[in-house]
Amino acid sequence: MSTVDEQQSPNERIPDKLIQELERDTHAKLNIEQLTRITAMVREYQGNIKSHLTQQQAKKSSWADRIADRIAVFGGSWTFIMLFALFLVSWMLLNLTRFAYDKPPFILLNLILSCISAFQAPVILMSQNRQANRDKQEAILDFAINYRAEQENMEMKELLERMDQRLERMEREIFHR
Repeated sequence: MSTVDEQQSPNERIPDKLIQELERDTHAKLNIEQLTRITAMVREYQGNIKSHLTQQQAKKSSWADRIADRIAVFGGSWTFIMLFALFLVSWMLLNLTRFAYDKPPFILLNLILSCISAFQAPVILMSQNRQANRDKQEAILDFAINYRAEQENMEMKELLERMDQRLERMEREIFHR
């Protein structure tokens, strides 16, 4: 019993083998090259551009902005919560003894807490506004990276479609001879 390849003459088998090799090798090579190119581009954009963006933001921020950011970071940490809880408990325990200078209902403590809140809220809001601006710039950057990657994908798709059309033309030319 003979196979299809054995029934065809050697000259008839060459186009099929050539087309299969071209399809297999070209697609694999293109995929690896394109994937490498896109990966390198994304890493370059994310690495270089984001670090540049961070440097530009650091240059634009004033010393007051940097202090406000540090205060906001500290104010939102477990260290602050624990230290503040320790301060409050110590204040109350000390003022329940005979050395009390702010007897219950702790009016002075209420004043101190109100002052802290009055300053802490705007500092946190300033820090959040700057973080929102940084997030917006990073979102724009991510969009640009994704847009460029999409363009690369479209170019790759067009190239593959052109190659497919060429292969189909080659196949038609070879089989119609």
